[in-house]
Amino acid sequence: MNRSVEIISLQETTEQVVFVVDDDESVQVALTHLLQSMNLHVEVFGTATAFLEGALPNIPSCLVLDIRLPGLTGLEFQDVLAKANIQIPIVFMTGYADVPMSVKAMKAGAIDFLPKPFRDQDMLEAVFRALDQDSKRRDSVRAASRLRRLFTSLTRRERQVLPLVISGLMNKEIAYRMGISEITAKIHRGHMMKKMEARSLVDLVRIAEILDIKRIN
Repeated sequence: MNRSVEIISLQETTEQVVFVVDDDESVQVALTHLLQSMNLHVEVFGTATAFLEGALPNIPSCLVLDIRLPGLTGLEFQDVLAKANIQIPIVFMTGYADVPMSVKAMKAGAIDFLPKPFRDQDMLEAVFRALDQDSKRRDSVRAASRLRRLFTSLTRRERQVLPLVISGLMNKEIAYRMGISEITAKIHRGHMMKKMEARSLVDLVRIAEILDIKRIN
């Protein structure tokens, strides 16, 4: 089943949203009241298909999802999101004690798998864990994007210097590898460190790991 999920970019705010997908109206109402009591914005859908017809805001969010839904089931929906690279954390709910299903959901990255009826505290803890995870993921994505922009500002020589520096080579060794003078290697190294905003070799190694820049053997 091929489906797609659209993401819309909204102005960045501190708002968080919880999407509830459940065909039981009483559960929809109870969850809405519970989550709104914690000042969370809530949007409710009766089916996964209805959710897929909308668009995701570009803010921290999570899904509270019933495992057994009409049409597209919770597990199928989780698979659709994964294939579309939509990394929204999921808190599953179920009215059935299905251990294999819960194991499959958790292995696929679900935050929690709560049996109905669930305790309010358990649901709130799971939702806040999910929102915190999504917020941290978004922060990491923004940080990586910024580092990639810094990397693109490097000259060709500065890009060549970077993997040599994180490999622990001294300026003399870098100069030999690149066929340049030691003073030129030192200049390239200094400019590269400044542009990448790395205050130390440790900083630069961390940056290189984020950008997947490998050491030179």
